[in-house]
Amino acid sequence: MAEQPANLPYRWLAEYYDRVFGVDRSALEAARREVLGPILPRVNSGCDLACGSGTEAVAMAWKGVRMFAVDLSPAMCRLARQKARIAGVRLQVLCADMRTFRLPSKVDLVTCEGDALNHVPGKSDLIHVARSVTKALSPGGYFYFDVNNRAGFKSYWGTTLWMEAPGVVAVLRGTHDCARDHAWVDVEWFIRSGRCWKRRHERVDEVCWGAAEIRRTLRAAGFTDVRAWDSAPFFANSIVGPGCRTVYLARMPR
Repeated sequence: MAEQPANLPYRWLAEYYDRVFGVDRSALEAARREVLGPILPRVNSGCDLACGSGTEAVAMAWKGVRMFAVDLSPAMCRLARQKARIAGVRLQVLCADMRTFRLPSKVDLVTCEGDALNHVPGKSDLIHVARSVTKALSPGGYFYFDVNNRAGFKSYWGTTLWMEAPGVVAVLRGTHDCARDHAWVDVEWFIRSGRCWKRRHERVDEVCWGAAEIRRTLRAAGFTDVRAWDSAPFFANSIVGPGCRTVYLARMPR
């Protein structure tokens, strides 16, 4: 069977991501402090996989970490390069698929945040991502990521959400197919242009794995230590309840 193409790079999501979805940043930062805080002093090099607009990669580079940033979307890559220039930090940005990416040199840490790993086209793609990550990591290196779980799909992927920021409004209408572990959101964008509003449409797809599937896949790819945290405490006062989302930290053998 031919390899399923990756989800198309997001056009409007990239352009307005920071303005509309920045609300999750405090939760992601809280998870980083709790999970990555103890190991970051020993991290000299890293890669932010599915880096989006580059915020986290630039923050790591600002702290002196030699960073790579990888994203499938050319628009996201442009934003990441722009942020790095403005911040005055060195960041090598690569436009690549997370299933097949290759780095010029090995790193101590690979991160993949904001449920980005759920965005691969199919359930069988998880092993391809995991194997590409193992090739990118130095001995003893870490893979840090978070994913939406089945409970999250049932809880908030079947709802309609309204999000707005200056000059843009997004209406998100979600659908969940529990039999296929698949969910998608149809995003209607309303973008201000002078005195008028333009409407644009975009679809965002996600797939899901159970905890046992993730652990089994990570170990098959070569990770020997896999730890997990429930994300609910990091997303205080939000729709992310217990069991809806999980943070993982996996480590390669030395």
